[in-house]
Amino acid sequence: MEIKELKPLIENHLTKVWNSSVKIEDIHHLSGGACQDNYSIKLQLGEGSSFSEKNIVLRTDKGASLLSSLSKRDEFKVAELAYKAGVKTPEPIYLEENRSIIGSPFYLMEKISGRATGRYIIKDAELNEYRKSGMVPDLAGNLARLHTVRPESVLDEELKQKLKITNPKVYVDDSISDLRKSLDELPEAHPAIEISLNWMEKNKPEVDSIVLVHGDFRTGNFMITKEGLQGILDYEFAHWGDRHEDVAWLCMRDWRFGKLNKEVGGFGDRPDFYRAYANVSKVEIDPKKVRFWEIMGNLRWAIGSAQQAERHLSGKDKGIELAAIGRRTAEMEWEAMRLIEEAENAV
Repeated sequence: MEIKELKPLIENHLTKVWNSSVKIEDIHHLSGGACQDNYSIKLQLGEGSSFSEKNIVLRTDKGASLLSSLSKRDEFKVAELAYKAGVKTPEPIYLEENRSIIGSPFYLMEKISGRATGRYIIKDAELNEYRKSGMVPDLAGNLARLHTVRPESVLDEELKQKLKITNPKVYVDDSISDLRKSLDELPEAHPAIEISLNWMEKNKPEVDSIVLVHGDFRTGNFMITKEGLQGILDYEFAHWGDRHEDVAWLCMRDWRFGKLNKEVGGFGDRPDFYRAYANVSKVEIDPKKVRFWEIMGNLRWAIGSAQQAERHLSGKDKGIELAAIGRRTAEMEWEAMRLIEEAENAV
């Protein structure tokens, strides 16, 4: 939808919802990736002596989303859980599930400062001091706080089920089974993924406990300034799972943006991150479990990349970005098999 069409729809709807005059002073499109659309909005609330301004972000779906992504309702509810758990994340403000307002469900959240691009976080000189002393402990500590959210602490039964409530004893089996199902739904064969899944079935780790997993915790999904971490974003792939999944995802080669020697997101070292996480969570990170979930993460991303390409090829949601992401599948396949070889040689 064009911004000139979107503006009056949002103004009229929020005026009714908040029972107060709402005028949009500025609205512009933000980069939202292949699945999401984000809009920065500056609002004028009320009139006369009660006048105030508010900067927010409207988040909604762009065309077809990945099969594993949450609905806007569930993503909003997860963001609320994270915010209440003390995670530094934008405050969730308002959820609209009625798709007739702007054509799809959406929610509003606090607008925070900072930048999330890999080049800025990994290479920009103004972050040199923060990279040395604060970035790793800040991110590790916030991830540990997110992982304090457990199924038994969530009262919203519908949300608990949507996050795929599970038992630690079967979680790894279920995760492998889900990947096989997604792989079978692709129109072409991927032998490297099949081989990797076979290895994973023979090398399954135990899961210590089930926690709320971000699902896409990586460089690019947190906002940072030279003053430090401003907030963690994008809970669309959140689910109940193993804490090692999030740690492994952040450590994946693909999220280092060329800074391969810094295995934590291109900016940190694994021992430092593991130690900072344990300082807050009082739970030690198991490097072998991280490697297992890193292999799993590469397979998930390989299949996800292929799914993105299929969105383009099928004509459901054509776009050069989707086609380009599809070309990355082979890279993840190669990395998964490299990690398996590394694990075998370590035995």
